[in-house]
Parts: sequence; structure tokens; C-alpha cells
Amino acid sequence: MASRSAPRTLAELAALTGATLEGDGSVVISRVATLEHAGPHDIAFLANPRYRGQLATTRAAAVIVAPGAGAPPALAKLVSQNPYAIYAKVAAVLHAAPPVEAGVHPTASIDSSAQVAPSAAIGAFAVIAAGATIGERVAVGAHTVVGDAAVLADDVVLDARVTIYPRCIVGARSLIHSGAVIGADGFGLADDAGRWHKIPQIGRVVIGTDVEIGANTTIDRGAIDDTLIEDGVKLDNQIQIGHNCVIGAHTAIAGCVGIAGSTRIGRGCRIGGAAMISGHLEIADGTVISAATQVYDPIREAGVYTSAFPALPHRQWKYVASQTRRLRELAERVRMLEDALTAARSGDTANVPTAAHNDKDAAKGRVP
Repeated sequence: MASRSAPRTLAELAALTGATLEGDGSVVISRVATLEHAGPHDIAFLANPRYRGQLATTRAAAVIVAPGAGAPPALAKLVSQNPYAIYAKVAAVLHAAPPVEAGVHPTASIDSSAQVAPSAAIGAFAVIAAGATIGERVAVGAHTVVGDAAVLADDVVLDARVTIYPRCIVGARSLIHSGAVIGADGFGLADDAGRWHKIPQIGRVVIGTDVEIGANTTIDRGAIDDTLIEDGVKLDNQIQIGHNCVIGAHTAIAGCVGIAGSTRIGRGCRIGGAAMISGHLEIADGTVISAATQVYDPIREAGVYTSAFPALPHRQWKYVASQTRRLRELAERVRMLEDALTAARSGDTANVPTAAHNDKDAAKGRVP
């Protein structure tokens, strides 16, 4: 939903966000902007020291900064140890989503057994199936489908073309962006002499409160038990979450991440874009996984985990790749040298590896 501008004085913004006001609190702020492009009715922020030089030249009416950031004394300020968080709060105040306008579009299809709160808004060509429950002030976008016996709690927002499969639950104040699919079948198949038999997926997807799910993200329903997305989780666009996964409260996951089935992501984790996580793993609370990292084993201790190889000029990458292929051979040579050194120090010349030994090792496949 498009936001609407709601101008506030700087003093009001300070009170609403908990920031410290420095300067003229009567300044009226209409919108947020960057330091470079802000105008006389805008508030800008400095969170990255890289842009500190722009404080001296910004045309903003006020800025959000950390203590001692070096902003001109005459420039009105909101001061906080976490200016980026204050910026987020200010932006939410100045650019709040418009209230839901209750009503059902004449092209919408609502089953007679569905329960739809009078304060809900149901958009054009939306479908509310049998037994579904739509809470107070819920907004259902155009062409969105809410399946049989699905539940949308109060203040949920579904943008256009969202699909909520049968019996799935979306918690209060959650936001699901366009194209997301919640509750499609998990990839459950059994091999029988080279032929695949589909396993019915009878679980649900249960989404907690204050969750945000990005455009075209897909979350599979559980095979038997439910797939769980706990309170406060933030999911970016084009994420795939397999059946029976659990995503812990307040975890944030960037775009294009793939999480295979039955993996449990802890609370407060941060997962970078395009990371790939295998199935049936446990990821500890508070873990940070860098972008493009591939996770094949459980992570039982919180920390920062990275496996992606930084980009290199192509010729240099080819050299590194060729040396990487020789690591097994090099490791074997180091082992033989260590054995030889140990034998020489002990005076056991009979066990010092020789060229003949090396040839035998190579014949056995110990040296590629």
C-alpha cells in the first residue's frame, strides 16, 4: 500500500522516537531524504561515516546523527547512538500507510461460510474460500486467494496476487508482499524402483505476529507437522523455505536464500542474500551467515560464518582454482615430508619414505 505524508515538528518526532532534540524543535518535517538530495522540508540521516562530508552541504531542515558526528551547529538534529533505527522510526511516522478503507469490491468472491470482519478491505477479484477467517482491519489485495479454513489475524496486509493455501495461519500485523505463496506442498517424494510417489503434505504454515514476507517468497507447508515462522521474522524477496522448517523469532533473511526442509533457524539470526542452507540442520540463536555462503552442517555456536569466495580477475581466479584442485596432492606431500622428518629425528632410517614408497602411494591413489 502506498504511504501518505504526515508532517510533524521536529520536537514531535523526538518525542515519538526517543531521540534527543538539538536545535529548533518547531521545524516542520514533511519527509525523509538522503543528505545529498534533501530539501528545506526534509530530514536526512547519517549512519555510514562514508557520507560524513555531506553534512556540511546538505539542504535538509534537520538531520539524524550519532553524538559527535560533526554536523554544523546551526543545523537542527535528532541525536541517537543508533541513528539508523531513529531514521526507521521517523520514516514510519512521516510515511505511514493509509488506514484500511473497509469494504468488499464487487468483483471479489467470498464463500458464504467465510467469516470476514466488517472493518476488512477485500480487493478486486480476490477470493476468500470456504471457512476462511478474516480479522479486523485486514487488507486483502487484488487477485489474492485465501484458501479453505485459512486464518488472517487482525491488521494483516496481503498485497496483490498473494496466495494463502488452505488451513494456513497468518498472525496479527503481518505484511505479505505481492506474489508470495504460503503453504504450497513441500517437495515430499518417495523413490520406488526409479519412480516417484508423491507424499501428501498434511501440515500447515503458521506465521507469527509482526512478520514481513517479501515479494515472490515461497514457504512450503509441513509434511506432517507445521512449518513455523515465528514472531517478528523479516523475509526479503524470492526466498524459498522448505517444509517443516522453523524460523526463529526476529530473524532477518535477505533475498534469494534457499532453506531446505526440516531445518531450524534460531532466534535473532541474520542470513545474507543467496545463502544456501541444507536440510535437517540446526542453526544456533544469534548466528550471522554471510551472503552466498553454503551451509551443509549444523551451526551450534553463534558467530559469523562465511564460505563465499571473493570475486577475482578471471585469470587470477583460474590460477586459484587450479591450485585448489591440487590441495589433496600437496597435503599428501606435506604428510610424507613430516613422516620423513620424524623418522630422521628418531634415527629410524628404515622408515624414511623413499621414491619407491612414493610410487606405491601414488599407485594406491593416495596421491592424485
